[in-house]
Amino acid sequence: MRNIKQGCLVGTVWWMGLLLVSSSPLFAQNAAKRLFNRFFNDTTSSSNPHVSFYPTLSYAPETSLEIGASALYLYHANNDVKNNRLSEIQAFSFVTLRGQYGLNIDHTIYGDRDRWFFLGRGRLQRFPLLYYGIGPETKPDNPATIDAFSIQLRERAMRRIAPNFFGGIEIDYQQLSRVEFNQPEAMPHTLPVGSEGTTNLGFGAGFVYDSRPNVLNARRGAFAELAYLNYGLVGKKALSFSNVSLDVRLFKTVRPNQVLAWQAYGVLTNGDVPFNQMALLGSEIIMRGYYPGRYRDKAYVATQVEYRWLPFSFSRRFGAAVFAAVGTVGSSPGQIQLGNLLPTGGGGVRYLLFKKKDVFLRADVGVTREGLGFYILTGEAF
Repeated sequence: MRNIKQGCLVGTVWWMGLLLVSSSPLFAQNAAKRLFNRFFNDTTSSSNPHVSFYPTLSYAPETSLEIGASALYLYHANNDVKNNRLSEIQAFSFVTLRGQYGLNIDHTIYGDRDRWFFLGRGRLQRFPLLYYGIGPETKPDNPATIDAFSIQLRERAMRRIAPNFFGGIEIDYQQLSRVEFNQPEAMPHTLPVGSEGTTNLGFGAGFVYDSRPNVLNARRGAFAELAYLNYGLVGKKALSFSNVSLDVRLFKTVRPNQVLAWQAYGVLTNGDVPFNQMALLGSEIIMRGYYPGRYRDKAYVATQVEYRWLPFSFSRRFGAAVFAAVGTVGSSPGQIQLGNLLPTGGGGVRYLLFKKKDVFLRADVGVTREGLGFYILTGEAF
């Protein structure tokens, strides 16, 4: 929904430091030093949890100026670095000068010795959506603007079946309300299914294979998720449909501090699918550079490859990455055509934010046929 979800972190922290220094030299200098170490030197032990809070600032045409706050919590179960993987919980809240607001929460939590695995996300937003229509041949001009209030709560609760292999239940609740379609006079769109708002609750099952030691910066290993969700009739505005998704990722260290990463992703929906829960092409993860939902339909496939320097051989903190991807949508798997494949590519810089936990801050630029997308986030894209 936003091209830049978190921005101006470094500049904001420095301004705060300067303000402290100007108010009381000794106290301010010590406070500024602690603040700098907290964000940039990672002085805590690698076994101890790490919590960071920082303000954010960004701008997009749909929102005007956006002011927010982010929090990141990193830890190992029982503070056991040797036997337990790094878990992470991220939260981000924002408000804009146009009265839009939101709260995003994402987590990847591993239990002691991988007995349990929880993967989830939460979204509560009043934010404008751009709607270009359905299908692989929609035009980039004159999209409809949808003003709506949305809630999404998705959770996967997985139990270890074998080493690195988990199975369990998946739940997804999505509500879209207070929907207002603002249609361009030059190109009105037929109102899609769900344009008056929907409330859908999905139950299903999933399997996950995950051998990544660090979810925010995988240097080796693999991740694969196969999930099925069925959305039944639970209210007056509910629709009946299903969703099957497959996500496969591979990581290999090819040279010291150089990683080759690959991902394949696919979604298939069936039934009376509301427009906001269709397969959406474009995100900060895969098909970077495209607006989320720039293309949407009942089926979607994409793949990407990325090469990372984490960090450069001549630097302790700075690195970079380059990536390329292709993807498309269709009304069914049989309707996905090679001629509709959309290319995207780009690159970005990396800064080693938490050295002892091997977590980088990334700033990426995705280049497409229709323009650019900018992303500043904690952790690698996938």
